[in-house]
Amino acid sequence: MSSTAEQRLPDGPYDAVWASPGRVNLIGEHTDYNDGYVLPFALPHSTVVGARRLDRPEWTVTSEQAGETVTFGPQDRVAGWASYVAGVVWALREAGHDVPGATLTVTSDVPLGAGLSSSAALECSVMAVLLDLAGIDLPMALRPRLAQRAENEYVGAPTGVMDQSAATLCREGHALFLDCRSLATEQVPFDLAAQGLAMLVVDSGAPHAHVSGEYAARRRGCEEAAKILGVPALRDIDPAGLPAALERLDDKVMRKRVRHVVTEDQRVLDTVAALRAGDARLIGPLMTASHASMRDDYEITVPQVDTVVTAALAAGAHGARMTGGGFGGCVLALVDTDRCDEVEAAVREASAAAGFTPPAAFVVTPAEGTRKVR
Repeated sequence: MSSTAEQRLPDGPYDAVWASPGRVNLIGEHTDYNDGYVLPFALPHSTVVGARRLDRPEWTVTSEQAGETVTFGPQDRVAGWASYVAGVVWALREAGHDVPGATLTVTSDVPLGAGLSSSAALECSVMAVLLDLAGIDLPMALRPRLAQRAENEYVGAPTGVMDQSAATLCREGHALFLDCRSLATEQVPFDLAAQGLAMLVVDSGAPHAHVSGEYAARRRGCEEAAKILGVPALRDIDPAGLPAALERLDDKVMRKRVRHVVTEDQRVLDTVAALRAGDARLIGPLMTASHASMRDDYEITVPQVDTVVTAALAAGAHGARMTGGGFGGCVLALVDTDRCDEVEAAVREASAAAGFTPPAAFVVTPAEGTRKVR
C-alpha cells in the first residue's frame, strides 16, 4: 500500500475504495482564481475512502481524524468537516448525477491545517468513490470543477480550482502545469533526485484557514481590480504592461495585489521553462522571489513561515517559499540532497530562537493523483 492511510482503513466489506492525495504548489499562489497558471504536484500523503452502497438516499461518514460519525440526507445542511463530504454529494446531484446513498469510512495522513489541501483530498476521494458506486464514468478532467463548486457554494470557501485539479490529475514523477482558465494541463517531468536535489516540506506549525475573511478579501480585490482595468481577469495583464496598469489604480493596496498576481503568473511560466530545460536549480530564485511577493505585495505570510524561509536560505537552500493559501502552513525548500538534515536543523533552531513551535520537516517526491485502491 502506498500510504499509511490505506493501511489504517478498517477491515470490512467495501464496495469500492478510492484515494486522493494532498498537494504542494511548487509555484503560482493565488493565481488560480485570477484565471492564471499554477504548478502543483501531489504528495505521497493521501485521504482514503472506503464505501458501501445503501438502498436509500442517506450518507453516513465516519472520519478517523475527526473521531466522529455524521449522517445526512439530501436536504440536510451539514457543517464542519463533514460539509466537504455533503458538498460533494450536493454538487454531484446538482449536476444531474444520481449518486446512491452510502456508508463512508475516511482515513487520512494528509496533515490538517498545514496548507497541503486536505480538504480537496477529501472531496476528490469522496467524489471518486460515489461515482464508482453509481457506475458513472465521469472523465477525470471534469471532476475538479465539480469538487470546486462543492467547496465554493456549499462549504463557503472561495478557493480556485488548483487544489482539486492537483488531487485528481497529478501524475507520479511530474508537476501539473495547469491553465486555470482553459483547464489545459501538461505533465512536466519533475525528478529532482536525478539532479542531486530534494524538495523539503517544512510545516511551520502555524495553522491556516481558507474560509477566513482575509482570503475572500483578496479574491474580491482582484476581481475589482480586473473590472477597473477592463480585463476579464488579472491573468490578461501582460507583464510588459504592468507598470501602465498599476498607474490606473488609485488604491495602493490594490496595486500591490495586482503586481503579485501578474508577476507570479510569469514566475510559473519561467519555472516550467526551467524544468523543461532540465535544470531544476534555476527554479530556486523564482521560488524565493515568489515568497517575497507573497510577503510584501499579497501580505499573506506570517512570522513563522518567514522565519523558516530565511533560515532555509541561510543554510544553503537554492530557494524557499511558502506554499498554499497563506496565513500559516508549509514552506518548500529546494536543497541539495546531502544537505537536507542541515537545512532542517537550521529551521528548527531559528524557529526555537523566535519562540515558535518546532516545525516538522519531510522530503517529498511527486505522487499519483486520484486512484482506485480496490
